[in-house]
Amino acid sequence: MIQLLFTVIAAEMALILTLLFRTPLRKLVILSLDRVKRGKGPIVVQTIAGTVFVVLISSVYSMVKIQNRMIEAGEVNPTDQVLMSNHLLEASLMGFLLFLALMIDRLHHYIRELRLLRKTMEVAKKQIRASEDASVEKLKSLGEEATTLRSKITKLEAEVEAKTKEANAAEAETEALRKQSEEYLLEYDRLLEDNQNIRNQLESIEHGSS
Repeated sequence: MIQLLFTVIAAEMALILTLLFRTPLRKLVILSLDRVKRGKGPIVVQTIAGTVFVVLISSVYSMVKIQNRMIEAGEVNPTDQVLMSNHLLEASLMGFLLFLALMIDRLHHYIRELRLLRKTMEVAKKQIRASEDASVEKLKSLGEEATTLRSKITKLEAEVEAKTKEANAAEAETEALRKQSEEYLLEYDRLLEDNQNIRNQLESIEHGSS
């Protein structure tokens, strides 16, 4: 019994060391533990742990009985002392075995949680990188669009300036034509007045000759 407990404890310690360090054997151990925790595996493990715990309680109870018997007898019996030491060793080994089993279960659980967390972080990093790339592409397209709009604005400003110059030139030409028209009207009025004077003179001459 004691040799079996020592063997199981040594195996559990080796398993814990395998889980603590990242080696190719660690993946195999994790896969094995994953399979053990599926299906009927947990029930079998719980049954074994329960049996070991019951034996542990039995050993503790036997130790208490031996201790009480030794107290009642008032002397130390070598046989009882050997039995006491044997039960104490078995109880200690079984308690340590259960503790190591709990450590293995928790280590396996935390390693799985860590792997899932790492995968989640990798997916989040990929999403962040994709969003950053999309933002960069969007900024690039916006920059190109802004450059195109600037060139269009520059072209429109040039066209507006040219149209303004044409309008100013047309306005100046219109002003010159207006002034020229006013001069023509003045000249026309003067010619009408001269014509009227000449008619008046001709009429006076005709009256005088008659």
